Amino acid sequence: MNNPKKNIAANLRYLRNKHGLSQEEVAEKVGVSRQAVAKWESGDSLPDILKCETLADLYNVSLNDLVRYDPEEEGLPIPPKNKHIFGVVTLGERGQIVLPKEARDTLNLKAGDKLVVLGDTNPTRAGIALIDTKTFLLMTGQVIDNFLKK
Repeated sequence: MNNPKKNIAANLRYLRNKHGLSQEEVAEKVGVSRQAVAKWESGDSLPDILKCETLADLYNVSLNDLVRYDPEEEGLPIPPKNKHIFGVVTLGERGQIVLPKEARDTLNLKAGDKLVVLGDTNPTRAGIALIDTKTFLLMTGQVIDNFLKK
């Protein structure tokens, strides 16, 4: 981690702008002055742990990410709570990918686990997603045993 104070400041600036809030609005929601928010965002001071918790809840990010996430090192802005960016994978000739170890560990995936591949071809949000079959069945309420045996 480069500089925790710099990371917190960058994360707070980004999150406030992403949520379309003014420093005054954040100050009101957190119970501090606008000047305190400005100092946090400039890195001149740090919010106490209770204010960090309130800010994390306000912006729907984990407290750990609010404090420790380094957007420069990661190359991406701070993610929402319980959302992860595990890195980039390369698609093999036959369509195979290798999930990063951190993803397998975080999601408790093991060899032999079955995943459902979902796709969206809408040009504004095209992409694929993987979801474990048990969660998919719970979400959809459908039994797709024949499909999963393929």
